[in-house]
Amino acid sequence: MSSVRTVPRSPSRAHPRPRRLGPGDRLFLTLIVGIPLLALLVFVWLPALASIGLSFTSWDGLTLSDIRWVGLDNYHEILTNYPPFWPAVRNNVVWLLFTALLPTPFGVFLAYQLDHKIRFTRVYQTAIFMPMVLSLAVVGFIWEIIYNPDTGLLDGMIGHHVDWLGDPHLNLWAVLVASSWRHTGYIMILYLAGLKGFDPALKEAASLDGANGRQTFLKVVMPALKPVNIIILVVTVMESLRAFDVVYVLGGGTGSKPGMELLSLLITDNIIGESSHIGYGSALAVILLIVSLAAIAAFLFQTFRKEDQ
Repeated sequence: MSSVRTVPRSPSRAHPRPRRLGPGDRLFLTLIVGIPLLALLVFVWLPALASIGLSFTSWDGLTLSDIRWVGLDNYHEILTNYPPFWPAVRNNVVWLLFTALLPTPFGVFLAYQLDHKIRFTRVYQTAIFMPMVLSLAVVGFIWEIIYNPDTGLLDGMIGHHVDWLGDPHLNLWAVLVASSWRHTGYIMILYLAGLKGFDPALKEAASLDGANGRQTFLKVVMPALKPVNIIILVVTVMESLRAFDVVYVLGGGTGSKPGMELLSLLITDNIIGESSHIGYGSALAVILLIVSLAAIAAFLFQTFRKEDQ
């Protein structure tokens, strides 16, 4: 009877040694990780922390020796004796509600319709998303031409003169329409991307259970796309609270124009305006940061608490 000889495996083959990083690999990893972290630190975190610190000071922005500690005086002055502040808060709330209730649902509706493989869907997607390719400043210039009281397209269509940007009862709504034109395409693309990854078997199962299109969307599609819904909500809140470019262009470069006051414009006016009040503007920026984080944190807290239950 012949014996079978087994050849022992080489230790190097059974347990291959991990490849050590060479100097070139370490340098590459350091660059691709270190440069973004350094940019985040320099351009985001340091300015944010500096703004928080400067919000407790009085400074004209000329020399560091002029920085004077004032404690909570800036916040007290803003809340009690700064006339544009509360109108700006109201307008920011109106902006948020308008964006959340009209262009955001409309963008979701367009995404759902375009997901049905209709003819020329690519053409429609491109046309609706086109404003998103433009910067908000360019969008402002386009709508400034549309709202022009002398040669504007809108006045020519309705047949009489309306001061869309000068009337304090109309100018905020005119700017909201311009911003919504761009925001709708953004929401449409975000939701359309989520729908492309949605399992069609869930729709078929709902159809077999007797659900119509509206019930399938509300009871099956919307809950399944919860991560996309959270992203859309965060984007909507941030876009609404930090609105600046389109209002700055249509408002003529001022943050105190009646009817168009916004927190972002008040910050700009105080920091880089004719008379710089760095501490005052920093306090406004901190207030805007707190409002933004509070709105997002409240929604995320409610969402994740429902999941845990």
